[in-house]
Amino acid sequence: MIVLEFELERDHVELNQLLKLAGLCDSGGAGKALVASGAVSVDGATELRKTCKIRAGQTVQLDDVTIRVIDPSH
Repeated sequence: MIVLEFELERDHVELNQLLKLAGLCDSGGAGKALVASGAVSVDGATELRKTCKIRAGQTVQLDDVTIRVIDPSH
């Protein structure tokens, strides 16, 4: 399993953009396709909303990659 930490620059990031920014897909469109396929979970639950707002403290999982979203000010 791979664990990545993503520092949030604003109050949230859209799920499809997070996948792109973390390097798990090539574009926001590819991120939307991954989410739509049911392959992505947020805090342990499958997430199908492509532009779901991800905030600091949440964890996103895709296959064997976990992204921990952190607030850089803490």
